[in-house]
Amino acid sequence: MTEPHRELQTEGTPYGLLRLLTLPVVAVTCSLGGRANGMIANGAQRASLVPTMPRISLYINKTNLSHDIVYSTGALGLHLLRRDQWELIYNLGFRSGRDVQKLDGLEVRRGTTGVPLLADCLAGFDCRVVNAMDAGGATFFLADVVEVLAGRPGDVMTSDYFRENLPAPRKRMYETLLVEAQERLMRISHAVDYTAWPGPSASTQRSDS
Repeated sequence: MTEPHRELQTEGTPYGLLRLLTLPVVAVTCSLGGRANGMIANGAQRASLVPTMPRISLYINKTNLSHDIVYSTGALGLHLLRRDQWELIYNLGFRSGRDVQKLDGLEVRRGTTGVPLLADCLAGFDCRVVNAMDAGGATFFLADVVEVLAGRPGDVMTSDYFRENLPAPRKRMYETLLVEAQERLMRISHAVDYTAWPGPSASTQRSDS
């Protein structure tokens, strides 16, 4: 049975204006206990002006499986995507890692931190988390870039390009999934935990990290 299409209800809110602050579409990868996972995000940006200290910050919703993996391991892969990578975005962003192994069939290699890095991307960054801040329904991660993977050149997939060119059937699916995520996050977004991030769990730290 086809799932009903659920439209975003944004009238009377600043949601449309806040979308102007949205960042590029990226793929995030991580792994824990031999299980790899991936997701799509648009909350990553450069977090350092110092060329010799490359850093990124990344916003991950707590409802995503990848959130718990990154929070526990302190490591993640971040990938800039090209405008032609619609199928990758669908595979990583429109399905749950709790239901499927999202990286199956994708070419990956192990990064310095141990995370799987996607071979097909515009550029990949192997990152080690150095701090995290609770944001209610999400966590902001600050991470050092410890390795860079050069991919195939192309135009970067921006959030604007994604929304303007997403095929109609998948746009309906995207909007339905977005509404469902917003409803889940509404229940937890008001409470902010001021406890400091304890760092990677001892059981998940790599011996060479």
